[in-house]
Amino acid sequence: MTPVELSRTVLRAVRRAVDDGELSVVVPARVVVERPRPGGCGDYSTNVALQLAGPAGRPPRHVAEVLSRRLCESPGIADVEVTGPGFLNLTLADDDPGSLAREILARGGEYGCSDVLAGQRYEIRIPYEVRAEIVADSLRRVLATQGARAHVVQGATAEGKTAEPSAAHVVNLRPVPAPRDPSVLGRDASRWALLLPAAHDRPRVDDEHLAQRESNPLFRVRYAHARTHALTRNAAALGFTAEPGDVRDQASAASGAPIAAGASSALGDAPSALGFTAEPGDVRDHDTATGAGDATRAGANAAAPLHTALSTHPRTLTLAATHHAPDRLARHLVVVADALLGFQHTVLPQGEEKPSAAHRARLALAEAAGAVLAGGLSLLGIDAPEHL
Repeated sequence: MTPVELSRTVLRAVRRAVDDGELSVVVPARVVVERPRPGGCGDYSTNVALQLAGPAGRPPRHVAEVLSRRLCESPGIADVEVTGPGFLNLTLADDDPGSLAREILARGGEYGCSDVLAGQRYEIRIPYEVRAEIVADSLRRVLATQGARAHVVQGATAEGKTAEPSAAHVVNLRPVPAPRDPSVLGRDASRWALLLPAAHDRPRVDDEHLAQRESNPLFRVRYAHARTHALTRNAAALGFTAEPGDVRDQASAASGAPIAAGASSALGDAPSALGFTAEPGDVRDHDTATGAGDATRAGANAAAPLHTALSTHPRTLTLAATHHAPDRLARHLVVVADALLGFQHTVLPQGEEKPSAAHRARLALAEAAGAVLAGGLSLLGIDAPEHL
């Protein structure tokens, strides 16, 4: 969908809301849509709700919610989010179901990088304290993903360290100090323990970060990454490799297709005209009655949270950079890992099932998750093992 088509779609949503009596305004001649600014979300945003709020005599967010409900029903729009005083953030539907995995696999560790902060310089000032050092190191890496250059200055005042103070944005990092020496946990666990909480929260430094169990977020993230490599190895043993595409199998994809123009509707044709008559029996279709469709539905349903988590990774990196908060990235990796662990059981064929295009697409999505997890851990200065 082009910006012009999207603008017309938003305009139609306004017109329908007016026609149905939900808004009492003059429909504008045009609506402006633009790419979200740093910190925004979605593919495009518009402030039309703020423009209509005054004439409508309603709060901007109320107008935005009215239009959001209309836009969610519009073809070509996958999601609508209302932010701030009433901005509408629009995510377009993806005509190519494999495009996200394809982009991530092509870009690898550079997925999510942008030039939002290109040309900007940052001076990160920190005290002599271990947590501040680790947070600053990760922030420097995250800022680089958005095109910025940053250097770290240690000391209470960093007096005399900056030759041109006006040339750099000064970031004073003062995270709550670690309660005790985290080095006893080892490099990876100690960094994670100090990076996961927000800077204003007291970090927890204990052996739980070393535990190989579900309650340990670091273990889940690293285990999820290792699982993506195990899936690739197991798929190779079964004779197939990753290929981005539709994670649904043919039957599921077909069942999700809209009824074509001219097809029979529920009230349009009598059953006799279609060649069958009424007969009491099981109202479920064969796949539902036998359970044959369970794996298909599970694959499609489990893929949705993973797809969402991966698609929001670029926004997470931008927010982590602009808010000077690498903890946002750490928590996002937990979301990606949990989504992958909920999806992994659908990747390989089960029982007598043969590898299909859907399995290849699911493997590609899993490998894309592995790439995001590895890249994110690298930015935090933490290793991402292929075996765990």
